[in-house]
Amino acid sequence: MNWGVFEGLLSGVNKYSTAFGRIWLSVVFIFRLLVYLVAAEKVWSDDHKDFDCNTRQPGCTNVCFDHFFPVSHIRLWALQLILVTCPSLLVIMHVAYREARELRLRETKGDDYRCLYPNPGKKRGGLWWTYLLSLIFKAGVDVVFLYIFFRFYRNYTLPRVVKCELPPCPNVVDCFISRPTEKNIFTLFMVVTTCICVVLNLIEATYLVGKRCHEC
Repeated sequence: MNWGVFEGLLSGVNKYSTAFGRIWLSVVFIFRLLVYLVAAEKVWSDDHKDFDCNTRQPGCTNVCFDHFFPVSHIRLWALQLILVTCPSLLVIMHVAYREARELRLRETKGDDYRCLYPNPGKKRGGLWWTYLLSLIFKAGVDVVFLYIFFRFYRNYTLPRVVKCELPPCPNVVDCFISRPTEKNIFTLFMVVTTCICVVLNLIEATYLVGKRCHEC
């Protein structure tokens, strides 16, 4: 990872966020992204290799693994983190568009031009809507992925032993998941931090709407 680009992105998002947005960003990058990169990937690196079934029937282990792990936790979390951080980039792009438009007017009309955006980063007009919709989208993404995890992995937990009788397994076989306790701990940690992020997004959206209503 290019940490210089990462630092620039982080400072750019922080610059145009409210206090609640900065807290949300800290939770995402410290408690979700860094935990994902440093620890979670290693915990799930052996999920298929160490998924053992008490049979030598060719194909049985692969079929049972696909049944109990339709989508890997790691791949779902990666997609979730990508989708949940993209709206923040849209806010930065909107501010950059305002600054570029202001610069073009200055170059075209000189110093006598009418200033469109005295403060391009101030949440007014279209930028206010962009920021509010980004909060709703981020909360929606997290809620959808919480539902997906709950549907795939009931109660967000993995059992130590699973029973499988799918063909080509000859009969009901026992399959053993690698390090289920450790995986359950990381899963619950990611679920809790996701819930915190959803609450922060809703609080920030309520704050923005309430502030606008008070000003009006």
